[in-house]
Amino acid sequence: MTDPHEADTHVEQLRAALEANGVRLPSVRVEPTSLSAPYAPPLITLGNCNLATAHALTAALRKAADR
Repeated sequence: MTDPHEADTHVEQLRAALEANGVRLPSVRVEPTSLSAPYAPPLITLGNCNLATAHALTAALRKAADR
């Protein structure tokens, strides 16, 4: 089983990386039920976002892909 604190660390790093690129997904979190599965790593829920956030995420990913 993966350490839940490790999953939380990944979520915080993902949140920070997104915000550094102008993207805020407030519902990014570890999926609690996935922590109980001993045979699979935890899942990260990215959650819902509005159109402006989807646009910002798309722009950030395209910019990163062009590097």
